[in-house]
Amino acid sequence: QVQLVESGGGLVQAGGSLRLSCAASGRTFSSYAMGWFRQTPGKEREFVATISWSGTTRNYADSVKGRFTISRDNAKNTGFLQMNSLKPEDTAVYYCAARNVVWAGRYPGEYNYWGQGTQVTVSS
Repeated sequence: QVQLVESGGGLVQAGGSLRLSCAASGRTFSSYAMGWFRQTPGKEREFVATISWSGTTRNYADSVKGRFTISRDNAKNTGFLQMNSLKPEDTAVYYCAARNVVWAGRYPGEYNYWGQGTQVTVSS
């Protein structure tokens, strides 16, 4: 089992940047694929990005492609989501997720470990 804790959320103006972190503990993080999702009130959890256990394969939602970068440092048991050129529509609670497979995809049901979420608010 792995425990995930997100950090780095906050309030930023449109066009600004934030870097989210996802600290993992409990198991060998390098054995887990990792994803980032986001959710706003009344809406389903939305896929943002995913990265393979080794970090060599990444996939992004079209809405964030070219602006967000997912990465990981397995030596530090931490995953990251660098968010640039933020827009008001990026406002959401952001969650990191993990599953002990090489690769996991775009659907929340593919992941069996979740963090508690961190709020990102982008003002116009």
